[in-house]
Amino acid sequence: MRGAALELVALTKRFGPTIAVDHISLKIAPGSYCCLLGPSGCGKTSTLRMIAGHEPVSSGDVILAGSNISGMPPAKRRTAMMFQSYALFPHLSALDNVAFSLKMAGAAKAARHARALDMLRLVAMQDYAARLPSQLSGGQQQRVALARALITEPQILLLDEPLSALDPFLRIKVRAELKRLQKELGISFVHVTHSQDEAMALADLIVVMNRGRIEQQGSPQQIFTKPATEFVARFIGGHNIITTADGVLALRSDRIRVGRLNGQAPPGGGLAATVRNLEYQGTHVQLGLTSELAPDLVACVPEHIYFADPIGPGDRVAVSWSDNDAHRLSQDLSSNT
Repeated sequence: MRGAALELVALTKRFGPTIAVDHISLKIAPGSYCCLLGPSGCGKTSTLRMIAGHEPVSSGDVILAGSNISGMPPAKRRTAMMFQSYALFPHLSALDNVAFSLKMAGAAKAARHARALDMLRLVAMQDYAARLPSQLSGGQQQRVALARALITEPQILLLDEPLSALDPFLRIKVRAELKRLQKELGISFVHVTHSQDEAMALADLIVVMNRGRIEQQGSPQQIFTKPATEFVARFIGGHNIITTADGVLALRSDRIRVGRLNGQAPPGGGLAATVRNLEYQGTHVQLGLTSELAPDLVACVPEHIYFADPIGPGDRVAVSWSDNDAHRLSQDLSSNT
């Protein structure tokens, strides 16, 4: 299999008067793992379905490997889609589920079974080839669905919330397998998720969507360390939003220093705050703080620092940070599309 570049050009989707996807443009390099990240209703699944051809484009273009595929039927696009429900045929074995598209294409039984078995080996499911979907765990069904999508040798694989039905432990295991397969096959994966952890773990490129538009795109590190807007900073998590006379700042919770106030003014540029609550998280203690500029401030204090001088709810504290750790936010969403 070989990947291809994907480009979305002013892509728009309307459902009557409602604009689900609003004139977005995006380039995804061949062989990359892209996660479309955002809350429910942000337009990420509609975008995926337009790429797949399961939803008609209202306006704009979908360009795959230099060709405009916007008007093509799904079967002609050299894309494959893995649905959230996996959509396996309950009466067919794992082998026949994987081989189904080849059967529809007229391939002989022996040839399609041999190819399907190769795909099951790729996802370590060859020993379960004869089992029905009802005889497989959720993670095993997910692998069969993945093999069925890959047997068509797509240039790009589209995944719609593929891990949402799995328990937390299995989710971590399967996402590692997805990343391994993507690198091994060399094709682009476009993966829709509302999980920040999932996107951070998997993606080369994260595309944060909000209200049908692209709020920010970049590497996981860029998105986390330099969120472009208040929405991104809040949605990605691990940041505080502080409003100052100069504008709005994002400040990572693990970069905040907390010390006893002891009746003194906080250090230059810092805040006086009150401890609201605390949670022990093993490697750190998470403090909920309240101050005038940030009523819902969160600080993550390393365990050894916290227990050297423990503080608790009601205590007055000085909150400070390095200027280099305060990231100024933009409120102009259109500048980030």
